[in-house]
Amino acid sequence: MLHDGFKTDKLVIFLLFFMLPFWLLLLPVVVLYLQAVGTKEWREFGRTEVIDNTRNPDFVRKFVLDFFFEEKQNLRFDVYNVDSRSCNISKHDFLGQTFCTLGEIIGSTGGRLERTLSGIPGKKCGVIIFAAEELSNCRDIATMQLCANKLDKKDFFGKSDPFLVFYRSNEDGTFTICHKTEVIKNTLNPVWQPFTIPVRALCNGDYDRTVKVDVYDWDRDGSHDFIGEFTTSYRELSRGQNQFNVYEVLNPKKKGKKKKYINSGTVSSPTSTSICNPSQPTSLHYMSPYQMNAYAMALKAVGEIIQDYDSDKLFPAYGFGAKLPPDGKISHAFPLGGDGDNPNCVGIEGVLEAYFQSLRTVQLYGPTNFAPVINKVANCAAEITDGSQYFVLLMITDGVISDMVQTKEAVVNAASLPLSIIIVGVGPAEFDAMEELDGDEVRVSSRGRLAERDIVQFVPFRDYIDRSGNQVLSMARLAKDVLAEIPDQLLSFMKSRGIEPRPALSSSPLPELHRHI
Repeated sequence: MLHDGFKTDKLVIFLLFFMLPFWLLLLPVVVLYLQAVGTKEWREFGRTEVIDNTRNPDFVRKFVLDFFFEEKQNLRFDVYNVDSRSCNISKHDFLGQTFCTLGEIIGSTGGRLERTLSGIPGKKCGVIIFAAEELSNCRDIATMQLCANKLDKKDFFGKSDPFLVFYRSNEDGTFTICHKTEVIKNTLNPVWQPFTIPVRALCNGDYDRTVKVDVYDWDRDGSHDFIGEFTTSYRELSRGQNQFNVYEVLNPKKKGKKKKYINSGTVSSPTSTSICNPSQPTSLHYMSPYQMNAYAMALKAVGEIIQDYDSDKLFPAYGFGAKLPPDGKISHAFPLGGDGDNPNCVGIEGVLEAYFQSLRTVQLYGPTNFAPVINKVANCAAEITDGSQYFVLLMITDGVISDMVQTKEAVVNAASLPLSIIIVGVGPAEFDAMEELDGDEVRVSSRGRLAERDIVQFVPFRDYIDRSGNQVLSMARLAKDVLAEIPDQLLSFMKSRGIEPRPALSSSPLPELHRHI
């Protein structure tokens, strides 16, 4: 806007407030007042958020002001300790105040001004730091969702209570907080709610400016535990529909002390969610003309290796969790090809073709039930237990399992059959329950019965996505890990049944791997 012939600039003021320890617990808030030019009256402009239990708050909420070079713009900052739910600021404990002009902040070195708080006789009230930066004209709004996997455990009696803190980089190389996520309690694999943030608040419209993200474990007393950090940019966070950005969370202190330290977990930024229509780019099932979606990548990665061990190359392929035409009946085990009498697809390409065709004809629908498909394949495996055939069931899902009790029962029953189950989780969902099915640590049990063998391998696909976007490398990593246990699982079944390898020169056919999808 124009004012007396001078163009105004939009400025954002960031606050860092360092408090001296004369209160044990603080819930600080800063109130900004502007002084009217004519009446000299102080009018409240805005307040920061309240931060729990800290004497060194770093406020997320900023003040955006119009700057007039030709005017003296007087500012007053009052600091309070919030001790009730009252909106009346006078009802709270006064901690100190300071005065300055907007020009002083802008004219300070690096746009950063430090002032001592005063206002309580005989007390040192602490220090407040201001930083200001001119806002760009960028009006873009970013919407993003993040999830983490295998974060470090910080709580003695639980896992961790993770949250993320985003920092924008300043022109002087420092960082200023710009967003905090909510806290997700007692998990090492959190999925945070989607959030929106103005791009100019995240990076001032510079898509390549560094964005730093810290990962913390929340503590009630405000002494949050640092898990690790990573850096990115808005361009990187928003790149490419239907891609995953996976970042290693690194803790510099742990990295310096432990030679075998790899990371403190990963954070991924899926730009898509599966609840949308598959024809939309925001769906995990989106059929892009330029690249495969995560489902297709998992199918192709595993299928192209294991199909070499199947003589007829016919793969039964089923979908689960959809409304089927023409009456919209919900099914949790339907042939992808649409032929109820013949679920077989010819080769991995036939499976992919059936998958894409089904997306055009069925309506994706919850809940996510595993047991029906496992039982269907187990029934096939139960018919051939002489060692001539071995079955591998690949299940790909983006949802949290809804029938865990029934699925555990199905797995326990299937463990005595020539069958292995591979589960690949795609997307940002919370997959903690899947770990219970993967019996590497504790064997799956149901109604007091332990599974005879460990037959389930679960992996979240986000752990294998190559950060540079190389799909071939991502698929190779996935296939190597999920297929590594199959030979031992096959041998464990054969040994449990006393089935000996056939002589090398025998004309009898070798045991055949049958793959179900």
